[in-house]
Amino acid sequence: MAVQQFEPPSGTRDFLAGDLRVRDHVFAVIREVFERYGFEPLQTPAFERLETLTGKYGDEGDKLIFKILRRGEHEASGDADLALRYDMTVPLARVVAAYGSQLPMPYKRYAMGPVWRADRPGRGRFREFAQCDVDVVGSLSPMADAEVVSAVAAALDAVGVHEFRVLVNSRRALSGLLEVYGVPANLGGGVLITLDKLDKQAPALVAEELMNARSLDPDTAHTLVSDLTADDAVDRMRTMLKDSEEGRAGLAEIDRLLDLAGPTAGRERIAFTPSLVRGLDYYTGVIFEVVADGMPGSIASGGRYDHLIATLGGPEVPACGGSLGVERIIGLLHSHGEKGSRIDVAVTIMDEDSSPDVMDFAGRLRKAGLRTEVYLGSSRKLAKQLKWAAERRASFALIYGQQERGGGLVTVRDMDSGEQNHVSIDQLASHLKERCAASR
Repeated sequence: MAVQQFEPPSGTRDFLAGDLRVRDHVFAVIREVFERYGFEPLQTPAFERLETLTGKYGDEGDKLIFKILRRGEHEASGDADLALRYDMTVPLARVVAAYGSQLPMPYKRYAMGPVWRADRPGRGRFREFAQCDVDVVGSLSPMADAEVVSAVAAALDAVGVHEFRVLVNSRRALSGLLEVYGVPANLGGGVLITLDKLDKQAPALVAEELMNARSLDPDTAHTLVSDLTADDAVDRMRTMLKDSEEGRAGLAEIDRLLDLAGPTAGRERIAFTPSLVRGLDYYTGVIFEVVADGMPGSIASGGRYDHLIATLGGPEVPACGGSLGVERIIGLLHSHGEKGSRIDVAVTIMDEDSSPDVMDFAGRLRKAGLRTEVYLGSSRKLAKQLKWAAERRASFALIYGQQERGGGLVTVRDMDSGEQNHVSIDQLASHLKERCAASR
């Protein structure tokens, strides 16, 4: 039987114990940070009505929506009426439109779970992947944008990713730039979608697409790309936007975000980046992406989207948010040598007569809050069981042979140093709890 038959579908993965422990740890750490910032949890269905999702992400994004065909008597039509959620933002907008009067305003929420995109799988890119989002709904204050960026940065630091950069721009500044370059309003959205590829494609290819697919004249296309990717792009953009009211407003909100988020996110890690675009249609103000060495693309992103809720039939409520790409973050942790969480105690078993005592030890340690495993293999050789304890990354191993049983003691072996000492059965739980706490 072909091995491929047992592999998960392309762009999805199975998670065995080690990987799952890392994921659970990362989710727990991020959740704690979001709670510390005052964000409340929200859970929405894995799928939404198709009309809820389409038209919110732009032409390119809409192509990546996983559609669900009609069922029952409508199955033969081949039409779709539902779709797997593409992100956590549009479902949030739907919730606010539906339950707005029941929610506190401003409403600060976080959401964690899988999303799906009919994308081409690659390194760090999957068709099913997890997102962790934070959003503030109902506030126009630039402090809301700063809270989002600060929470995202704090979450990255907490999980152990410290070498990252927060790239900041504004859709208003970009709109002003298109105005300065004389780009017709009806072409603006498509031009931004193409410019969003500057971090993935060579500038010459982006300029070529601007000419061929977006109908820009060659001079405008080449100059626009050149200005956005130049070493002095920040100075060029500030100069060009002096005569654009929309552009000046965009620069002002960028500078305000840098001032407010800089102290918490790290002033050396956050900067105005003219080439940052963010291709999704619903962004209206400041936008940001977080990048890290060793991982292509962004590991987090977000921005302000003040009109999205209204497009779903809800009230005109301002909002901003950010999303952590957990899969890429975990990929960075793996590349830095991070491993799954270790167990506290591995309990060996020397003979069948000691089985009841061994189970009693394990029960006491578990009641004390220690992660404890009992050896379940058939071998009674100590060397083989200690090898098992090392593979389980145990901090300590218990040895209970005839000599220990005769003296009412248990041998506790430090699996890192190899040091061994004898502990009375009554003091075993308190002794190991204290030592495990000291070693963490």
